Amino acid sequence: MTSVALPRPIFDDSHDEFRDVVRRFVEREVTPHLEAWAAAGRVDRSLFQKAAQTGLIGINVPEEFGGGGVEDFRFNAIVIEEFARAGASDVSMSISGENDLVAPYFSAFGTPEQNERWLTPMIEGEKVGAIAMTEPGTGSDLAAITTTAIPQGDDFIVNGSKTFISNGLLADFFIVAVRTDPDAGRQGISLLVIDADAPGFTRTGPLKKIGLPAQDTAELSFADARVPRANVLGGEGKGFLNMRRNLAIERLSIAVTSMARMRATFEQALDYSKERHAFGQRIADFQANRFYLAELATEIEVTQTFIDRCILDASSHQLDEVTAAMAKWWATELHQRVIQRSLQLHGGYGFMREYPVAHDYMDSRVATIFGGTTEIMKEIIGRRLTR
Repeated sequence: MTSVALPRPIFDDSHDEFRDVVRRFVEREVTPHLEAWAAAGRVDRSLFQKAAQTGLIGINVPEEFGGGGVEDFRFNAIVIEEFARAGASDVSMSISGENDLVAPYFSAFGTPEQNERWLTPMIEGEKVGAIAMTEPGTGSDLAAITTTAIPQGDDFIVNGSKTFISNGLLADFFIVAVRTDPDAGRQGISLLVIDADAPGFTRTGPLKKIGLPAQDTAELSFADARVPRANVLGGEGKGFLNMRRNLAIERLSIAVTSMARMRATFEQALDYSKERHAFGQRIADFQANRFYLAELATEIEVTQTFIDRCILDASSHQLDEVTAAMAKWWATELHQRVIQRSLQLHGGYGFMREYPVAHDYMDSRVATIFGGTTEIMKEIIGRRLTR
């Protein structure tokens, strides 16, 4: 790296060795396919199998279900960082989505039968899993979901829709937030595992996004879909509480992605500013630009220290929703400032798709929206402060 980067003492030799494995995997199995996957709107399904064989899926899932059995989020963070560093944040969302969003629900709430049916095949790369919470009319307000699952004998009859679902087209099963009791408010929300071949279930996509082109995003529809009541994950009426429990990890994952991506983009902008000349001197030699670089480098290092603390908290199961909200909104908003200045330093070339900074400009924008908008993150923090 060309800038002065502070050491990160949260990692030891085992983490460094794992980082080398992930980096080689990305170089071998991801980077050569990025353009093709972007054009297709999804990654190739074989990626999940190769990632599983390399040990990149289910890192902290108990060994009895085929996982690595390592309760250490630092390994999860390394996967995110190495994909993001290579400009493959959209691909990372497919793999890390299973690690940080899907697997924790099964590990925490799944019965042995459920884990054998869905978790183990996912960790082996044989099945792809996804989370389906967001609806066309709810966005960040999970308490307002309207998709219903009405009991009928040994089944639920599910009606409603979900949107912006990652892994939506490739997934073999979904953990779906539904209302099993429409009159019980938050206490009427449950998590229901729905197989992609369930009668009455359809999906459309990929949705046309302005960024993250290789990230498989779809809309799901349920029209009298019949799902066994045995597919409830974590107990009826406990879905909202269980979702809140895992949202901190989801938001930290987003923060880690922004942190890694902004660092890579800043390094590229710094290199460019020292190579490109204008008016007889390097771009980096203009005082205004040196100030921009100094400010961004400082903010990046300060933020990295905070994110690393959050990674350690997550590794020891101490990360709370307020701290995660702080990490998510601050890192993603700083990413916006870094990318704006980095693109500006590139001048007209920053607007050309052939430059990584242009891709980051498009890919990074959604980070302040998904997983809960910046405004929702501030609301979470503010409520805790003032209650």
